[in-house]
Amino acid sequence: MKIGYARVSTVDQNLVRQIVRLRKEQVDLIYKEKLSGKNMERPQLKRLLKRLTSEDEVYVVSLDRLGRNSDDITRIINQITIKGAFLNVLDLPTFEGIKDHNLKRLLTNLILEIKKYDAEQERKMIRERQRQGIELAKLAGKYKGKKVQYCADSPKKQNREIYFKTIEMLKKGIPKTKIADRLGISKQTVYNILRRDQE
Repeated sequence: MKIGYARVSTVDQNLVRQIVRLRKEQVDLIYKEKLSGKNMERPQLKRLLKRLTSEDEVYVVSLDRLGRNSDDITRIINQITIKGAFLNVLDLPTFEGIKDHNLKRLLTNLILEIKKYDAEQERKMIRERQRQGIELAKLAGKYKGKKVQYCADSPKKQNREIYFKTIEMLKKGIPKTKIADRLGISKQTVYNILRRDQE
């Protein structure tokens, strides 16, 4: 079976371009995800990986749709490979003319490794530029730091409500994991709110 996977990093972004591209490949099924790739909590991807068999082919528009860093992407590719399925990345060269399945897999894996390396190097470069930009802004006295999303004076009403609900639940002794689940925030956000409340 041909299975497509489409992901965008935020709920505001659109999946249409990826879906159109996947449908051109005549995939039988598309798993659609609107989440950040910074964590592995991607329910649609988990469902896809769970149902894979050696008869399946996974299609993604580009390698970065699988994850945000080379380790994450490698883990997912390994899970696909362990199941005996084949990964097709549509913005990479294809080796359709090669009849030897093992050689085709070897060449595809080689291209994937090069792509992962390039993506990781680009991310490192972006982080370094950001760091340099922050240093320059600090020297110029213009750096204000990252805006706090959940706080008592947040401009967004919903964020203020989450902040106060978190404080209230913490005071009641509710475990941080449960608070995160109930309010739809990360456990780290709960810790950040607690720290700000104690300052």
